[in-house]
Amino acid sequence: MASVAEGAEVAVVGVSCRMPGATGPEPLWRVLRDGVDAVGTAPEGRLRDGRELPGFVGRGGFLDDVEGFDAPFFGISPREAAEMDPHQRLSLELAWEALEDLGTDVRTLPGTGLYIGAMVDDYAIMRAAPGGAEITPHTATGSARSMIANRVSFALGLRGPSMVVDTGQSSSLVAVHTACESLRTGENELALAGGVHLNLSGRTAAEMGAFGALSPSGRCHTFDERADGFVRGEGGGFVVLKPLHAAVADGDRVYCVIPGSAVNNDGGGDSLTAPSTAAQAEVLRAAYRRAGVAPESVGYLELHGTGTPAGDPVEAAALGEVLGGGREPGAPLRVGSVKTNIGHLEGAAGIAGLLKTVLSIHHDELPPSLNFARPGSRVPLERMNLRVLTAPEPWPERPVAGVSSFGMGGTNCHVVLTGPPEDAAAEPQSAHRPAVVPWTVSAHTPRALRAQAARLAEYAAADG
Repeated sequence: MASVAEGAEVAVVGVSCRMPGATGPEPLWRVLRDGVDAVGTAPEGRLRDGRELPGFVGRGGFLDDVEGFDAPFFGISPREAAEMDPHQRLSLELAWEALEDLGTDVRTLPGTGLYIGAMVDDYAIMRAAPGGAEITPHTATGSARSMIANRVSFALGLRGPSMVVDTGQSSSLVAVHTACESLRTGENELALAGGVHLNLSGRTAAEMGAFGALSPSGRCHTFDERADGFVRGEGGGFVVLKPLHAAVADGDRVYCVIPGSAVNNDGGGDSLTAPSTAAQAEVLRAAYRRAGVAPESVGYLELHGTGTPAGDPVEAAALGEVLGGGREPGAPLRVGSVKTNIGHLEGAAGIAGLLKTVLSIHHDELPPSLNFARPGSRVPLERMNLRVLTAPEPWPERPVAGVSSFGMGGTNCHVVLTGPPEDAAAEPQSAHRPAVVPWTVSAHTPRALRAQAARLAEYAAADG
């Protein structure tokens, strides 16, 4: 198999997230490593506009707070902040935190590109409903989906491409693919990519229930005989991407490497929303061909893994066809799904799966997939040479992994990941400081200062 073109490898050099049960990447890793089920009932007051509609299901993975926002930090007035879609607020915070994780001053990054996956307009739906808020000069910019990305570019002074990607449930992974392509063509020297998804309107929940996608049992039973649909989740995550050669030269911490990825569409079939084994197999082959990675060398695959009776058998068949063969005897491909921990984040589902895999490589450990006891009759895992990972395991070799995400309209994406090269830094150069230093805390307001101090204290306690 041909190797990846010189200079085409992309490094993940910064991460951020806010997901059910996790306020950041390390809390998310603890949720994954410990096999935590972060799915529960909707917070009081949420989804009220759909509770009486047919198909409504209120169970899911939820964030503790979608209203809190430090507007003065981003130079936003209280009146404008009150009009902003919470997706914009969450994206601002996550973009800042991802660049902060890289250890760079965001004010020095004007050419950075921004690619955010998002697929719902819950905030606009709720505003437009009878009894919704009045129209003001900030309504248009506060509600438009495109502004989720544009708001961040404006606030951080990023002059590269700025776009919201909507391919349904595969949106955020397609955003990562698009960002990687922009780096490979030289359009950007640095890129932020990810996705956000918040379950604000009960009407949207009812629509998904009426479509028949939601689990009556309130769990994602990925590849299990009990698979009866998915449970919704919410949150978001970003990665900072940079050409690998530049990351190594700059002394950046490299979490992992993306040597290649691919996107396609089912392009016809039994129905608009019916998944295609042939198309999913095609996108897998294209991704590994572009990455220069042999499919049989993959040690772990993060599934789209919704736990639906229609989707699971198709995904398993494509994996068995492309990745199941040619493997060492007794070494089936290990698979799992973050949806079993936090629910299906829909427009942000792909970045959730990607971050799970990035953190797994970074910590050199594979976390378990939940809610699996016995494979469904249409998912013959043994014959397909697949194995659902139900307990933590170490990476037995240099990590090679894949991440899949599929949209309900047939847009499929697959991203290939490998471990960092030996000459990559374990920590960013900005972290190379004496062992004992004062821990300076700063913020724009007294309230924000107290909140920042509390977060640092929590981090220090968790880190021992």
